Amino acid sequence: MSVSPELASAGAPTGFEILLAAAGKNEAQLYLLVPREVESREYKQEQRFASDWAKSATGYNVHNASPIFADMRLKKSPMELQLMQHAIDISTEAHERSWEAAGAAKWEYEVDAEVAYTFKLRNADNWGYPDIVGCGPNATTLHYEESQGPVKPGELLLMDVGAEYEHYSADVTRTFPVNGKFSTAQAEVYQIVYDAQEAGAKAIHPGALVSDVNRAATEVIKDGLLKLGLITDRDSSQYRTWFMHGTSHWLGMNVHDVGNYGAKLEPGMVFTNEPGIYIRPDALDYLPKTAENEKFIAAIKPAFEKYKGIGVRIEDDMVVTSDGARWMTEALPRKISEIEAFIARARREGK
Repeated sequence: MSVSPELASAGAPTGFEILLAAAGKNEAQLYLLVPREVESREYKQEQRFASDWAKSATGYNVHNASPIFADMRLKKSPMELQLMQHAIDISTEAHERSWEAAGAAKWEYEVDAEVAYTFKLRNADNWGYPDIVGCGPNATTLHYEESQGPVKPGELLLMDVGAEYEHYSADVTRTFPVNGKFSTAQAEVYQIVYDAQEAGAKAIHPGALVSDVNRAATEVIKDGLLKLGLITDRDSSQYRTWFMHGTSHWLGMNVHDVGNYGAKLEPGMVFTNEPGIYIRPDALDYLPKTAENEKFIAAIKPAFEKYKGIGVRIEDDMVVTSDGARWMTEALPRKISEIEAFIARARREGK
């Protein structure tokens, strides 16, 4: 707070007198950014500071300002949307370069190197989160970050990579065939995830909830898994064996940004739309040994043998508009035919 010399010399209140008087009565209010520890590891110092003040008779009552700032961060300004779009555009180029490079790569880290190169080339701050580049069975591990496995023709490569630009993060996932062509089994799983994502997008409009998006996508996943023979009861929790996460999280200055998930959607809010199916080769081994699970395993075993090792996630960044949503990642191909056509063209022109 600054005070003009004229006011100071006249003995006018500066605001500090009121604050100090309130502190003397134990009525002063001090607002700090002290999010819950489970939300962030970035504010340890602030949390300790607030805790120490709360334990001492300073006259100041400590309040958490994080919910206020979290609400402010939910709706993005036009400038924020421009920065996020640039981060997304950089990420799009990184994905496309990787699709071309994967045809000649032997190891996941070679493909990941294309991402790092593109981020540097386009002056991104860094990645918004550690890259996920998983081929074949590695694509079925939700947060696989090692990038040390082989890249093999005939397998799918799942890439979850997003650039950070001017402190705003993108978050984009695509799953594509290393050899440029989806097999029948791969395409069947991929199409279910694609349809689920489309259903989630249609549920986005002002006044809706993030949970509505998740519900719409999940219903499609359940129907698809039942059709493939990977579950026997769509109304049970069986589908969680193959789809174990939600479809959405807020996106902004953090990749998993702050904000109340019970808030009604409003224009300017940005979040992800990312259903997936992960047929982990060892998934059935970890089910509890019960009669019900043994019956489930026996029923789905033929389908499991057909689809095991296939992992698919498609993730796009959505901004709520006045009448629905806009795909901020729309420039990156999603349809099976579009992905195959892009890879064929990119590799042909790259030779």
